[in-house]
Amino acid sequence: MNNEQRTRNPLIEKSDKLAYEIYKITRKFPKDEIYGLTSQLRRAGLSIPLNIIEGFARKTSKDYRQFLYISYGSLKEAKYILYFACRENYLTEEEYKKIILIAEEVGKILWTTIKTVESKIIK
Repeated sequence: MNNEQRTRNPLIEKSDKLAYEIYKITRKFPKDEIYGLTSQLRRAGLSIPLNIIEGFARKTSKDYRQFLYISYGSLKEAKYILYFACRENYLTEEEYKKIILIAEEVGKILWTTIKTVESKIIK
């Protein structure tokens, strides 16, 4: 998928933005979390667009749906880690609210996409 296709797909565009914001905020996390929370959050955040892209590249709607569900699971994981990081004061309340808003948008688009793909499988 080239840059032009990526930016035309709102799901990939939003999930890419979320991954970028996650990387940005985790640069401020404590150094002793580099192999713990920072790494886990970055992997979960990047997994969201990567699984969408990989699923999109598959040949069947069932495969695509499976990768979308994996992406959705990674989104939920990232949201919890962000909540945990906020509780630990690794990010401010304002940073948390901003990034959760993006995550919620990704979740809505992702869930709609899952349901659309499922409806095609059922037909």
